[in-house]
Amino acid sequence: MEKAWFVIHTYSGYENKVKANLEKRVESMNMGDKIFRVVVPMEDEIQVKDGKRKIVKRKIYPGYVLVEMILTDASWYVVRNTPGVTGFVGTGNKPIPLREEEAQQILQQMGVEEPRPRIDVAVGENVRVTSGPFENFIGSIEEIQPDKGKIKVLVSMFGRETPIELDINQIEKIV
Repeated sequence: MEKAWFVIHTYSGYENKVKANLEKRVESMNMGDKIFRVVVPMEDEIQVKDGKRKIVKRKIYPGYVLVEMILTDASWYVVRNTPGVTGFVGTGNKPIPLREEEAQQILQQMGVEEPRPRIDVAVGENVRVTSGPFENFIGSIEEIQPDKGKIKVLVSMFGRETPIELDINQIEKIV
């Protein structure tokens, strides 16, 4: 049996507590040779509040924790009986490991160098440009590119609609 990443389901909001509990149990029950890493998938996100940029950690998959382990009856029992764990992701009592590329993708997403801006606007909504040459212009969102943190806004200029591309942190929603 080789080590693989498994996904465990937890009570929402208890992910970090489950991680801490499981790590303590691994130590106290000498399972370090079967259970290796416990990860709460998080990513940095930029939030703008009152005009100030702040980087916060956001859970990528609320209610889920990743565990790198060798699946045996004993390791299954230790994880399954950790307080806050509601079960493994899989069919019936058989946990299904993540494919290696799935696990790598999640781990890479966590190690994102650039924090992702939080995008809480939708196509069609009106926004005000907060910085740059179009500051104070008002326009409607035509396109959102979350992977690039860019947004295309149609502003009225010289009597016609003109699309401009902006960083997500250059706009604010008009409430």
